[in-house]
Amino acid sequence: MKNKIIFLILVALLQISTGYTQSFDKAKIDSFFDRLAEKHKAMGSLTIAKDGQVLYTRAIGYSQINETGKKAITAATRFRIASITKMYTAVMIFQLVEEGKLKLTDTLYQFFPQVANARKITIAHILGHRSGIHDALLDKNLRPAAGWNAITKDEMFAIIAKGTPDFEPDAQHAYSNSGYAILGLIIEKLTGKPYEEALRERITARIGLRDTYIATGDIDVNKNEALSYMDLGGNWKQVSEPPSSLLFGAGAIISTPTEMAQFIQALFTGKLISPASLNQMKTMREGEGLGMEPFTFAGKTFYGHTGGSSSNGAWLAYLPEEKLAVAYTTNAKIYPVRNIMSGVIDIYYNRSFEVPAFASIAVSLEVLDKYVGVYSTTAAPVKLTITREGTTLFFQPPGEKAVALEATADNTFTIGGAVVIEFDAAKKQMTIKRGGGIRIFTKDN
Repeated sequence: MKNKIIFLILVALLQISTGYTQSFDKAKIDSFFDRLAEKHKAMGSLTIAKDGQVLYTRAIGYSQINETGKKAITAATRFRIASITKMYTAVMIFQLVEEGKLKLTDTLYQFFPQVANARKITIAHILGHRSGIHDALLDKNLRPAAGWNAITKDEMFAIIAKGTPDFEPDAQHAYSNSGYAILGLIIEKLTGKPYEEALRERITARIGLRDTYIATGDIDVNKNEALSYMDLGGNWKQVSEPPSSLLFGAGAIISTPTEMAQFIQALFTGKLISPASLNQMKTMREGEGLGMEPFTFAGKTFYGHTGGSSSNGAWLAYLPEEKLAVAYTTNAKIYPVRNIMSGVIDIYYNRSFEVPAFASIAVSLEVLDKYVGVYSTTAAPVKLTITREGTTLFFQPPGEKAVALEATADNTFTIGGAVVIEFDAAKKQMTIKRGGGIRIFTKDN
């Protein structure tokens, strides 16, 4: 009788535990992603995993769109994860430290004396974005005239070496892709192997990742990699991405959300580096660790990294106390990725969250007509035309189809959420904002 009671108690506890891990409202996350897809606010893939077990996956949109059809995104679709690559690079650096091949206090002069301030810059400074190394790889004045063309590692380093320091080492914090590209080169020097081979031996093969690797060229649809798109008034248009050779150790890895979750679970459970090294990674200074960042979602502190380039975006977050990983990747970065992550996590914890309607507001015809006209700028030989049909404004670049503008305020409109257009009727100006860039156009008539 006693054994039967114990057995029943154990079964009850197991049921409670199982119920807890599956108690979040999966249907509501489905509704959220259905709405994102319906309103052309995102395409991408999500994974929620706890204690190494996948609890939920969802994919929306397409990895490839052409004249013959559309290829749907699935949980197996591979994405460029951009700056989340930095976590993998940092892990390999800490592995080399644990092997005695490197110290965090070693200076850059031991490896690349050509870089300004190399005698003062330490490995720790670079990991924590406190080196002062100018982000030359993103500087239009230092990159080759060809812009986003593929380059060799020697050409990449030559660009970095041209940069003038932004500040003295450790004086402040400033994000530097160039610094992590250098860390990738240091990994190659110390291992005697290409970065992609070091990644395979030190991380992916060790924990059984088959869909995680460094990109070696353009996006390859034959490898189930997702092309990038932006929404132009209800139509998806393919856009280009920076070449992987430019991003290297700062942003060249391709993966899936499920394998990203597997990676961060392995990292936090001691399968890749020691607990002491992990503590160094997650020790924050001015909101930045050594290859890791903190996030606050649902009042809880997660650790991980974000990534983004052109229309690609990715987010990897881990809550150590609950061994909870949330990973999201997108090939159409329209609705803010942070908002998607925040919404998913609020739903997971059964917090109050309303699925956005994404409804545009109505603007009077009198106001809309003030914005109609042809706009130009002295910064570029291009004229943009704004027209009205019914209650909708249309935006038309030269030689392109007109696309509908969605009103978010009387003077503010978006193109699929990716481009923001603001009008100032009094000044006869139109301001276009996209990806941090701003350009002002003046009305010709």
